Amino acid sequence: MFCSKEFHAMEFVEFIKTPKVDNVVLHKRYQPRVEGTLCLTGHHLILSSRKTNTEELWLLHSNIDAIEKKLIGSMGQLTIKCKNFKVIQLDIPNVDDCLNVVSSIESLSNIETISMMYPFFYRPMSTEKTENGWEAYLPEIEFNKMDKDVWRLSTVNQSYQVCKTYPHAVVVPKTITDDMLKQSASFRHGGRFPVLSYYHKSNKTSLLRSSQPLTGQSDKRCKDDEKLLNACLDTSHRGYIIDTRSQNASLASRTKGGGFESESNYSQWRRINKPLEKYSNLQESFVKLLEACRDRGCSMDKWLTRLESCSWLDHVKELLTTSCLTAQCVDKEGACVLVHGSEGLDGTLQITSLAQVILDPDCRTMRGFQALIEREWIQAGHPFTSRCYKSAFNPAKFKFVGPVFLLFLDCVHQIHEQFPCSFEFSDRFLIFLFEHAYASQYGTFLCNNDAERMKVKLPTKTMSLWSYVNRPNILEPFLNPLYQPNNAVLWPSVAAQSLTLWSSLFQRWELDSRPFDDAYMEIGKIREQDKTLKSQVQWLRRELAELQKEALHKGLISE
Repeated sequence: MFCSKEFHAMEFVEFIKTPKVDNVVLHKRYQPRVEGTLCLTGHHLILSSRKTNTEELWLLHSNIDAIEKKLIGSMGQLTIKCKNFKVIQLDIPNVDDCLNVVSSIESLSNIETISMMYPFFYRPMSTEKTENGWEAYLPEIEFNKMDKDVWRLSTVNQSYQVCKTYPHAVVVPKTITDDMLKQSASFRHGGRFPVLSYYHKSNKTSLLRSSQPLTGQSDKRCKDDEKLLNACLDTSHRGYIIDTRSQNASLASRTKGGGFESESNYSQWRRINKPLEKYSNLQESFVKLLEACRDRGCSMDKWLTRLESCSWLDHVKELLTTSCLTAQCVDKEGACVLVHGSEGLDGTLQITSLAQVILDPDCRTMRGFQALIEREWIQAGHPFTSRCYKSAFNPAKFKFVGPVFLLFLDCVHQIHEQFPCSFEFSDRFLIFLFEHAYASQYGTFLCNNDAERMKVKLPTKTMSLWSYVNRPNILEPFLNPLYQPNNAVLWPSVAAQSLTLWSSLFQRWELDSRPFDDAYMEIGKIREQDKTLKSQVQWLRRELAELQKEALHKGLISE
């Protein structure tokens, strides 16, 4: 599954002080202790017991969020806290070995050079032919679903010079030229000019996203930017601008060169401030949430108080509320909507993607949801490497870390809970995406934008997560056995009693999952039996039709 140990030794020899330790004991909750040999490679921490039917350890260094050591006499005890919330304990018989292992893990789990990360070394052992996930959801393919009479695919950003965080191709109004797009880009923070996020075919309205305009205190304007937005409207439609900052924050941004669309220059658009928390505040809430979920000693009342005080479910409610408002403007009011905050890299993407889950049944299919993640998060420039560099256990404060994508997945989970038959994928798939966003052998979530991915040649040097997950045998466990296609718009409740803690994620290692796994397997068996019965019924119907035709032909029965 990975390159040879000899290659790793050459590449990472300076980091590995003790490559192998014998007689190490592994402790994992709800599982028996395992004794074996601990090995450190360039990218993995491995514990092998050489015993049959024993679950061993195979842990990516990049999945390690924090490590704590405790020296007890002549031995050392390590507590390893992972980005996916798993916590394991290793008992190492020798103090020197323990200190060397800690030092090695700390170095190997904090490598920042993209080309030294595991996806560049990973080579799957399977010889099964798979689709190229890097080409599955390109802008050119997604554009084929659009109304080409109204929209066009612009390659103005082909060399990533106009906007470093946009993909090479974006969808814009057909009447807007590339020169006009360049002018609009120079007027928007980071060059993120308004682009199409979603086209609502039923009433021909659109959902757009961008960054803030650079109006400054002198209220600068850009006529091409105004034309770009107005080109998305017609005489029967109006527009809303959902600003993810508070009104005070929008006003304050003008002192730093930012700003907002003034009513005098954008007279056909009405601006609504719906403030969302910044990623740094989300990180603080995330840390408190995990602390509460791992507190096994407090009473129920105290635990509920801690859950409330961390405000995580408040953030879920705020995001769902704003996304529902956005979807309502598009679907019920027939209005075009532009979403932006300051940079348009976080809250903006949360809203546009959640609104599509609410509005578009295709986004609730397995393939459609993958396309949504690719289009609205990866290609749209969400900085995954920065935001997902650390999880909730690391005590240090990192400037750009924040669980923005995780909060989006939690909101999808909440809608999934309220409409359990309307999603082709299961809750397990959402957890799978969370895990791979933070640590993966695949390159899909690496880097902060497409320009960085192209610079390190990610599509040719790493494997796509979609190539792996869309293999039939891999895909099957992620499918929802209750799925029934539902073309209706989903309107989730955001009432406090309707939103619940995502315990299958946040408490997944604190609870014994075996009963849930057994129940899920039974549901899968029932689903297979249902498929078999349906297949048999279809066969009987065909046989009956053939018998009727034969009887008619022989005159045994009349029409």
